[in-house]
Amino acid sequence: MSKERLLRLLRLIDLIQARPGISAPDLAAECEVSERTIYRDLELLAEAGFPIVNEGYGKGYRFIGSFAIYPMDLTEEEAMAFSMIPVWLERLGEQLSPAWRRAYEKVLSAHAKEKKNALTFLDRLQEVIQLGKPHYAPETRNLFPDIFRAIVNQKTIEALYHSQGRNETRWRRIDPYQLLPREYRLYLVGFCHDNQEFRTFRLSRFHEVKVLDECFERRPFNIYEYMRGTWSIERGQEEIRFVVRFSPEAARYVLEEELFLKPKFEEQEDGSVLMEVTVNSSGEFLRWLYGYGADAEILEPAEYRRRMRETLERWLKRYGTHPHVIFS
Repeated sequence: MSKERLLRLLRLIDLIQARPGISAPDLAAECEVSERTIYRDLELLAEAGFPIVNEGYGKGYRFIGSFAIYPMDLTEEEAMAFSMIPVWLERLGEQLSPAWRRAYEKVLSAHAKEKKNALTFLDRLQEVIQLGKPHYAPETRNLFPDIFRAIVNQKTIEALYHSQGRNETRWRRIDPYQLLPREYRLYLVGFCHDNQEFRTFRLSRFHEVKVLDECFERRPFNIYEYMRGTWSIERGQEEIRFVVRFSPEAARYVLEEELFLKPKFEEQEDGSVLMEVTVNSSGEFLRWLYGYGADAEILEPAEYRRRMRETLERWLKRYGTHPHVIFS
């Protein structure tokens, strides 16, 4: 490949990124070549994996999704490949102009600066974000920066994780996708290689994390579809429709809850609020209601209204007796 064609390919990437929808004639005019040459160059870029698409007659070319060429987006492998360009060109007997070399050095310098800034940012995260640990968990360093870096760089992790439900601790391979803050805790949503499905992991249950060199290819994933019908973090298979009345004192706090679900609210004349919501699991929702005490009243379903009454009767029975002192 000649130096001219390589520079033209870089120019095409820059033009399509800067002007989505640019036409082949405009690309040809900018690069001072024929349209036939532009079509051959675009075909070469597509074969090389650049996600270029033509949206149809009169709409031109653009990149699919959020693809972009920017120093911060370069992986270490990409930066290494880019740094070899002068070597390849010199082997072809091409002489690089001083202007081209200055531009090339600016790109590598920007990448190095962005990499340094990213490392500094991750170091600060370790100081700023402190996570607690269950009493049974061993004392470990703050693993949040490692997990965050793996998400940003799309790196697979190997993690020693404790599963509370099965009461077992074992190594897992996980492709980390997103962090979810829920009820004063952080959770990681990722693709678990062991189970071959997306799972939710509580960060405080990670005992050790190793960020691997391998990058993973993101699978189709929508966090809102994944969390559909989930009140907080526990995902179930049911569909339970609740109608709850909240007192005027509690109404304003209920209305500011941050949820994946979109409950239906109806404000009443006395300042109270009716909330209607369908959840796929009742446990977390009921525990949330307990926090509002007498300011929350289940109206429907009748079965859960009865269960709430039985729970309150058990509480009353327990608190109606003298406590047994365990600790002195």
